[in-house]
Amino acid sequence: MRSLGENKLKNKRGNILTENIIFIILNLVFLSILIVFLVSKMSAAAVLEEMHAKQIALMISAAEPGMTIHLDMENAINIAKKEGINSGDVVTIKENVVTVKLREKGGYSYSFFNDVDVSVYPDTTNPEDITDYVIKINNYKNE
Repeated sequence: MRSLGENKLKNKRGNILTENIIFIILNLVFLSILIVFLVSKMSAAAVLEEMHAKQIALMISAAEPGMTIHLDMENAINIAKKEGINSGDVVTIKENVVTVKLREKGGYSYSFFNDVDVSVYPDTTNPEDITDYVIKINNYKNE
């Protein structure tokens, strides 16, 4: 003969097992999303996009009209070519925002503080092997 306490114990075991399985599944889903996010952010392209965008923006912020800056971006351009991005589209400047794009589904934008008109283009002194970008600070925008 079973006592009333044994029946309650069996029902509790079933509830605890279901709750633990749901908890484990939710933790696995969370961890897998976290790992995917970290892997996407740690790719070489994502890090280089951020580094070059900030570097260019800081150089423009410190520059004065009439300055020309040559920036070696060989590693970034090589990654962009592997991803199918044209070397002329790696760096763009619109308004006061520098955007570096090395991946098809990606890119990093960073703004600069100088109120200047800026031209940016690849250095085409050697068209077969473009490794540099030229950043030309033209005039202040209010002039």
